[in-house]
Amino acid sequence: MFLPDLPAPPSLAPGSLRIMPLGGLGEIGRNMTVFEYESRLLIIDCGVLFPEESHPGVDLILPDFEPIVDRINDVDAIVLTHGHEDHIGAVPYLLRHRSDIPIIGSALTLAFIEAKLKEHRIKAFTMCVADRAVEKVGPFELEFLAVNHSIPDAMAIGINTPAGRVLHTGDFKMDQLPLDGRITDLASFARLGELGVDILMVDSTNAEVPGFVSSEKDIVPVLERVFSRAKGRVIVASFASHVHRIQQIIDLAVSHNRKIAFVGRSMVRNMNVARDLGFLKIPGDTLISLDELSKLPDDKAVLICTGSQGEPMAVLSRIANRSHDISVGEDDTIVLASSLIPGNENAIYRVINGLTALGADVVHKGNALVHVSGHAAAGELRYVFNVVKPQYVMPIHGEWRHLKANALLARSVGVPADHVLVATNGTCIDLDRDQARLCGVYPLREVYVDGTSVGSVDESLLNDRLILGEEGFISVYAAVDIANCSVVAGPEIIDRGVGETSDTTKVAIEVAKALVQAMEEGIEDPHELSQKARKIVGKWVGTTHRRRPMIVPVVIGIKGGH
Repeated sequence: MFLPDLPAPPSLAPGSLRIMPLGGLGEIGRNMTVFEYESRLLIIDCGVLFPEESHPGVDLILPDFEPIVDRINDVDAIVLTHGHEDHIGAVPYLLRHRSDIPIIGSALTLAFIEAKLKEHRIKAFTMCVADRAVEKVGPFELEFLAVNHSIPDAMAIGINTPAGRVLHTGDFKMDQLPLDGRITDLASFARLGELGVDILMVDSTNAEVPGFVSSEKDIVPVLERVFSRAKGRVIVASFASHVHRIQQIIDLAVSHNRKIAFVGRSMVRNMNVARDLGFLKIPGDTLISLDELSKLPDDKAVLICTGSQGEPMAVLSRIANRSHDISVGEDDTIVLASSLIPGNENAIYRVINGLTALGADVVHKGNALVHVSGHAAAGELRYVFNVVKPQYVMPIHGEWRHLKANALLARSVGVPADHVLVATNGTCIDLDRDQARLCGVYPLREVYVDGTSVGSVDESLLNDRLILGEEGFISVYAAVDIANCSVVAGPEIIDRGVGETSDTTKVAIEVAKALVQAMEEGIEDPHELSQKARKIVGKWVGTTHRRRPMIVPVVIGIKGGH
């Protein structure tokens, strides 16, 4: 897949529409796209990317807001397609730059983001929209269309300006038997297609998967068998936003005369929101507290918790490593009712192995149909291309292999190769008089949330953390009398995590000799002397242990014998 080497984007020509993705291209997460027309900005989604093992200490990864920070007052609204974290999780961080940006979305999506913003002590300005609603937001005319996804109340967005019309699918699939009866509004897709869609921005996550995605209802018989054979507790781990899946678990718990308890802050928060809005139906005596559930016989208990992606601080991971009040044994059944997000494989299998070692029966997508994807497969994508008949197709939401596969699908139904816009995050696509082109790119950086810090952690610091975790640490301390060219204290060498304890006497003598020689040659700068010590210790540890630890030398210089 060839991606052109582009310069910085020029100023937007009058009457043109600019599309600038800040996340979601080449990755599964942090979806965010900025639209510009007549100096006004519209944002579709603002999500997070979850860290991998190569991001030690990082909690979340945000889109880089830098291209729009100086223009934050030009933003007319943030439009959210649905309530998943990879589409809404970065909203609180964007609102730190301007807290009164209006947020537009469906009822459940707004309820989820309002609960999140409350935790950040931000009061949101929201506008709730219904299916097929049309709203004028600045110079943008927006139409909201129902789509089926793995969370209720998801929407596609039609964006109309004098420069052209864009249809942004959000995340979607075409389940013909959805649990809530709300199917993807293909009739409206076709209607917009008849009016003329200049650019179709389309979900790419399952573009490599042939055919059509299975229906959510296909899972029920599998889950029924899980409940029927379970001797003890059933513990289900799911995304805290997967209302449909949790409804299925609740219905099965009721039919098997079991009580349920929610475990995990985000799970409790989101399920209370979904129940209050009528998206989750729980019989009055079914939901009880965790304390009450612990008093029931194991074969009457169902726990619904977070941690399906192996997140280290989530409930299921803590159960697996025995750091949670909940423990599991041989009669317990664990169900991981979610997909495996790329990058989380090691963490997920670590949890599965930990739970299996404790004797539990672990059911997951690898050994049973306990999850179906919320994203359209190749057959569904071709169907949408043929219904909409767009002038241009822009694959979004996916890793590079997904974007490329979606581009090939578009070409297979007749979209010309030069009308398939494959872009990177930061690339600007300008639409003007029915013509679209990649016109430039903003260089973007990784923005890490690390505890209370946002953006202060960089690749250099992460590399240091990886070295500390994998190679170990050595400190070298010495005090020298520069006037007399002598070492008056140390060198003291302390290592942690490097390997088996070694005798550092010889290397300390070598460091002392090198420091004396350097001072006799006229070197008085403590930093230069420290680097002499670093070089000698680095050579020693490389030869002795075949490792490259972090070495921190500290040489204190004393002049005049004081």
